[in-house]
Amino acid sequence: MKYLMTFLCLLGAGSLLGQIKSGPMLGYSEMKEVLIWVQTQKAAKVEIAYWEKGQKSTILKTDPIQTQKTQSFIAKAIADQVTMGKKYEYEVWVDGKKVNFSYPLEFQSQALWQYRNDPPAFSFAFGSCNYINEEATDRPGRPYGGADEIYQAIYAKKPDFMLWGGDNFYYREPDWNTRTGMMHRNDHTRGQASLQPLLANTHHYAIWDDHDYGPNDADRSFALKHTSLELFKLYWGNPNFIFPNEAMTGQFTWADVEFFLMDDRWFKAPNDLNDPSKDYFGQKQMNWLLDAMTVSRASFKIVVNGGQVLNPAKIFENMANYEQERNQLLKEINNRKIPGVVFLSGDRHTSSLWKLERPGTYPLYDLTVSPMTAGPAVPHKLDANEVLVPGTMTQKRAFSTLSVSGPLKDRKLRIVLHDEKGDEIWHHDISSNSLK
Repeated sequence: MKYLMTFLCLLGAGSLLGQIKSGPMLGYSEMKEVLIWVQTQKAAKVEIAYWEKGQKSTILKTDPIQTQKTQSFIAKAIADQVTMGKKYEYEVWVDGKKVNFSYPLEFQSQALWQYRNDPPAFSFAFGSCNYINEEATDRPGRPYGGADEIYQAIYAKKPDFMLWGGDNFYYREPDWNTRTGMMHRNDHTRGQASLQPLLANTHHYAIWDDHDYGPNDADRSFALKHTSLELFKLYWGNPNFIFPNEAMTGQFTWADVEFFLMDDRWFKAPNDLNDPSKDYFGQKQMNWLLDAMTVSRASFKIVVNGGQVLNPAKIFENMANYEQERNQLLKEINNRKIPGVVFLSGDRHTSSLWKLERPGTYPLYDLTVSPMTAGPAVPHKLDANEVLVPGTMTQKRAFSTLSVSGPLKDRKLRIVLHDEKGDEIWHHDISSNSLK
């Protein structure tokens, strides 16, 4: 199957020379609009034609967009004539000609369920640490990346959307000092043939971590942070950014679940700074997160962050190294009586589930999924602590699917960790009623 999909993708890509460089990729989905991302090989006019699935008699079109070199020839088309809760088929048109693909093109709009029905069931994929080999810039020796069949495995699960949990690609020495280098790394990763069917049929949201922000362990001092943010906004299709011209922090909702997309780089103090009050999220971002969770009525409030939050081990770049901020976050979740909080994280090149028991209130969970295609790591000895859920530490390439189902008053979250072929490694169930 892996080789068949690669062949079909290459066949499709071969027919697009001079037209499509990468994409289409689905960005956010809302009730009234959907974003479709396309990158052309050169300056061109891009339009998306779309129709409710099975009803091509009524074709709608996005406004045409002229791609430009200064914007990496990227078009972000908005399908703004969608009906709530529908599935759509679509076509990409470049310079007035339909582009043919060897796989289907479909997207969806979110449903209006509030005050009418229980929220719909849905599923999403999650993973981090996606390294694509490139001989010219890879370090000598054995290639670090591999297992790109993982994209087909995710595609086969048919999630409603995918959350990219940081280190979605790896800037290298020729990349992070110039806009040209950064554009190259974005282009190189986004253009992988085996990735295209997943991009075209699953909605995508993203955060970043150090490697797709700047150099290893990059923090607030990174010189080209504004350039990195410009390109993050250009290459991804998130629906919003909380702070103008600062950080990639954002938020979105799917059905009755709210996602808080956190930036653990922009405001972060250096790892080696000897100051117990040093910034991790920074107070501006921390205040936003706490306030946003306080007013949220979501069944699950999922906080997505590059690094681990609940693991108490003060190793690598765990939030435990930033003790004062971590204590503030945990204390305020308790003081404000915020229900339904779950963390998602990456970074560690091992996958695991963490459960922090809190006397007098509900436990907090942190699901770490890493790596997707980068090299797996050996767990640190300090990872073997009381917060780690037994049997979940996994030292292999992996991704997760998370599904939400059941009535509004008793929603169920099922977490499944899969290997690169899509086979289940372990699963864990969480009830919304257990997080109150």
